[in-house]
Amino acid sequence: MASPDKQQKRAQRAKAKAKQNRSGKGKPSPVHPVLNHPSVNEPFDDVFLDLSKFDFNDIMENGFEPADYDDLFQAMKAAESISLLAMCVVFLQYPVLELVIAEEEDPATDFLMALLIVYRGIFHDEEEEVTVEWLGSDEFQDAYNLASDILQRKNARDAGRR
Repeated sequence: MASPDKQQKRAQRAKAKAKQNRSGKGKPSPVHPVLNHPSVNEPFDDVFLDLSKFDFNDIMENGFEPADYDDLFQAMKAAESISLLAMCVVFLQYPVLELVIAEEEDPATDFLMALLIVYRGIFHDEEEEVTVEWLGSDEFQDAYNLASDILQRKNARDAGRR
């Protein structure tokens, strides 16, 4: 059996650890408060996507079927009810986009814009010209760039933990 002195030290450490856990200081804080929302932070973890069947060249030649991106659009709509930033964070986390972004820059940008145009057409009943204007707005550009920065910092932090 441990000496009374050691028992007291263990009890003090346990008490301090319990207090730390209650106050939440034991967990690292998120990179940005928007990631506190479960529908924003890694929203596609439970969605199965067979990325081996994704053919970007076929999409560039023949277009894409919006119904194939319904899970993305639904997640974006839910996040947009939180904020434009949340919607951009969700959009940039879609697994297919990693494959697209690895492609040539101009076709990748065209695809990203096409997804956003379709999304706005479905959920906001906007014409393409209105959406293109919105995509060029300071409000959207600021949210999109901040979302990209947040995810880069999150990915760097997560990679440092592995």
